[in-house]
Amino acid sequence: MDTDFLDWALATFSGYVAADELYDGPFCILSAVDNRCYKRILYDVLDHDPTHEDIRAFLRRLHTALAARALTLRGITTDGSPLYPTPLAEVFRGVPHQLCQFHVVQDIVKAVVQAVSSARKRLTAQQPQVPRGRPSTKAAKQAARTKRRLEAQRAALFTARYLFVQRHLNKTERKTLWRVSRGLPQLHGLRAVMDQVYALFDRRCRTQTALDKLDRLRRRLLRFPQVGATLKKLFSPTLDKALTFLDDKLLPSTSNAVERGNRRYRKMQKSVYRVRTHAQIRARLALDMWREAYAEGRQQTLTALHRARAG
Repeated sequence: MDTDFLDWALATFSGYVAADELYDGPFCILSAVDNRCYKRILYDVLDHDPTHEDIRAFLRRLHTALAARALTLRGITTDGSPLYPTPLAEVFRGVPHQLCQFHVVQDIVKAVVQAVSSARKRLTAQQPQVPRGRPSTKAAKQAARTKRRLEAQRAALFTARYLFVQRHLNKTERKTLWRVSRGLPQLHGLRAVMDQVYALFDRRCRTQTALDKLDRLRRRLLRFPQVGATLKKLFSPTLDKALTFLDDKLLPSTSNAVERGNRRYRKMQKSVYRVRTHAQIRARLALDMWREAYAEGRQQTLTALHRARAG
């Protein structure tokens, strides 16, 4: 199976691979997928958490399969797991290593949303205590108005929280964002930082240009400790590897190819069977790969049958 399937999977090899691990109870599934043709190339099922030695052995299998067919690996994309950098540097020396852009931005988006949630909690704590009944004094009326205003702003922040992390905003959305964050300058700063974060991954830039932008952004965050503490991910030393794709127009910025296979596996686990053993997982993955290999011929057969039926 390995030889026949690899001949098919690597016949149109693009030169770019996405690698990832999937945990299923006590098992871990390692996968390598062509990141442009979306074909699964190799897999391995472990009955323990992977180590550097497991990743190194898996990458050597990939290296052997490519060398046997005189193919060259031009780039590999992984998530932010610390399992891959060291084995990749040993097995595929000099091959560009791209960290998945989606995982990097996801962490930053999560931090910004949490900051908006913290601002809503602070607004709740600022609400004055109003006695029961209709306010009669001038101070009680002022406190009631303040409470209603803070409650309305807190509800508006919850409804429009997605505007702080949305990639593109039109004129109406920017007005809404300014209205709901009035009096909260730290939230205005977070939205400005998100615009600069998205600008880092602009394909029109080169990696060195993006690194210069990142350096300026980091210096800016150091001047605003409250905002910088929220976005600690921007100071990660591995963030530079998420910008590698800017120097190679064919290198995908995400590992969506392997993630799509993982999502298909999770769906299969829910609908096909629930008994998980080492042998069954390997057999199910092998069956999925064979179905993928015959998908093109199966689709041609169905198209021919439909045309013949239509006359």
